[in-house]
Amino acid sequence: MLLRSAPRRLHLLRPHHHRLLSAAALASAAPAPAAAPVPPQAPTEWAEAPVASVRPATADASLYHVSLDLSAHGGLLASHAAAGQFLPFRLPAAPYSIFLAIASPPPAPGSSASAAAFDFLVKRLPGTPSARLCDLRPGDLVHVGASVVGRGFDVARIAYARDVLVFATGSGISPIRSLVESSFVEDHKAGISLFYGVRNLQRMAYQERFNDWETKGVKIIPVLSRPDSQWTGERGYVQNVFSRMKNIVNPSSVGAILCGHKQMTEEITRVLVADGLSKDRILTNF
Repeated sequence: MLLRSAPRRLHLLRPHHHRLLSAAALASAAPAPAAAPVPPQAPTEWAEAPVASVRPATADASLYHVSLDLSAHGGLLASHAAAGQFLPFRLPAAPYSIFLAIASPPPAPGSSASAAAFDFLVKRLPGTPSARLCDLRPGDLVHVGASVVGRGFDVARIAYARDVLVFATGSGISPIRSLVESSFVEDHKAGISLFYGVRNLQRMAYQERFNDWETKGVKIIPVLSRPDSQWTGERGYVQNVFSRMKNIVNPSSVGAILCGHKQMTEEITRVLVADGLSKDRILTNF
């Protein structure tokens, strides 16, 4: 589903599980001290892998699809156990390594089948190692960590949630794709609502996957901060759009997953905690 205007109105959670978010709850939510994210540890062992494909992921080419052929690295493929994990990259002449969230899903638990490639959604920032990665061609070799790093999303903490709220901005949709296309959606049997915020449709990745995600039961709420005049959907920022919608009556029945801009994750966390959701049920991948 390629979005040209607002999608059909998508309901958040079941109405009888919600109440309107009060302005007082927002105003009284004291900002919790934000713990600094712990950067993944650089690997001590590296592997060499060829680029399988590189192509723009958005109309404005601000994001790129990059796929690595890992058919010769069974151990590396097997180390991918959870959505939200990272792979370290070391590019020629780059002053530092970069860590990219894996966009392709991990194999289902107990499954012997495994894809022979990892997919990534890469932000093309001029003058950075990520831009160099986007400029490579199929067949070019890159050095990557010999295993993935990070714990990923600890979905066991929300295993019994009846409803799951997912929030993503920008390239933060990459590990969310891994989650949505993993066994999580089918196994969870929960109502899943995805708030996905970008500047405009030209910067929105994975539009071609939206139909499949919705078929799986994921309700997608696109949010544009700088839309054109044709857009009639949600405007502004993810956290503001969410605060205008209905909120949670029974916090024990809800889980949340966040990935994206720091301000978004902090503000969404404050709102959820103010409404009674335990921080233990708010997942990130770092």
